Amino acid sequence: MLAENIKKYADELITRYPVLAGSFEDILKAYEILEQSYTNGGKLLIAGNGGSCSDANHIVGELMKGFCSKRPLSEEMKQKLIEINPEQGVDLSERLQEALPTIALDNHNALNTAFLNDVDGYMTYAQQVNGYAENGDVFLGISTSGNSKNILYAAITAKAKGAKVIGLTGRTGGKLLELADVCIRVDETETYKIQELHLPVYHCLCLMLEERFFQ
Repeated sequence: MLAENIKKYADELITRYPVLAGSFEDILKAYEILEQSYTNGGKLLIAGNGGSCSDANHIVGELMKGFCSKRPLSEEMKQKLIEINPEQGVDLSERLQEALPTIALDNHNALNTAFLNDVDGYMTYAQQVNGYAENGDVFLGISTSGNSKNILYAAITAKAKGAKVIGLTGRTGGKLLELADVCIRVDETETYKIQELHLPVYHCLCLMLEERFFQ
């Protein structure tokens, strides 16, 4: 059973956004997939298009550094930094923060444009999943329609690599619903309205993960 100090963020989300009540159970399932992956040393790969591409980068910013918590390094890591370089190691030990490994697949412009030019632009995310993903990792595909071709290719590749797939979509879930281990569908059909609800959903997941690993 999910601890109350973690579940409270999902409860608050539904209080603030009642339209997301139908997504509540899938949000909890997505959290459990992410928690298990990070507990076992996994990482999260994220991809989207347009505004969803920006959301992918936003999530990286919340997970790879402190979100609502400072996340200081362990004493062991601090000591290692200082032993390697007593002067700069002190600065690093005081300012670096713990992170949950997360990669947005849209940020690698040279690779993506090279693959687009040489092979197939729809498969640039799938190519990165093929290179990065390991058994136990998670792929988060953000697609308002659930039918974005490049996201579907990446999801198929992720499953072939032994990674779990989470979808974040609009009302129907599209084809991603069939591929995902869990698909969080927000109850809207217009792109911008779907994206407006995606943000509080992934903020909630980031808060839950931070509570679990850094409090």
